[in-house]
Amino acid sequence: MKPGPISAKPLSILLSDVFTDAYAKQGFAARELVTRWNEIAGERIAAFCEPLKMQWPRPVEGQPQEPATLVLRVEGPMALEIQHSSDVILERVNRFFGWHAVGRLTIRQAPLSRRDRPKTPRTPDAKTVAKVSETLGAVEDDDLRAALARLGASIKRN
Repeated sequence: MKPGPISAKPLSILLSDVFTDAYAKQGFAARELVTRWNEIAGERIAAFCEPLKMQWPRPVEGQPQEPATLVLRVEGPMALEIQHSSDVILERVNRFFGWHAVGRLTIRQAPLSRRDRPKTPRTPDAKTVAKVSETLGAVEDDDLRAALARLGASIKRN
């Protein structure tokens, strides 16, 4: 008897409950606030801060839920800039949630836990560009030939 097909599940699906529980302990109703922070806050703001936790006030029976406080971890020198951008951050976070979930920000100065800033691409060396350019004799436009040579050299480098 031949064994059946192996159905592999992505690791993200298997660990989904683990991550959801971990984020819930930090007060995050949705983990997307952390995982999609660059999209929500914008790359300029997200480069210098990250959400640490959300603090929800205790609900009072018969009263509507008060908005949460979003605690941001901010690199030291940028704390003042992020504080000045707090209205923009609050607007973007609440727009993401679709309701007035966050009422204020609190800043904790500390180094960020992640470093996923975009790397500046290196320009290819002149020798490789010249070698690729020799193979592009059929291209008549000089600017186009130079651009294609740089592209080809970059592709060969990778």
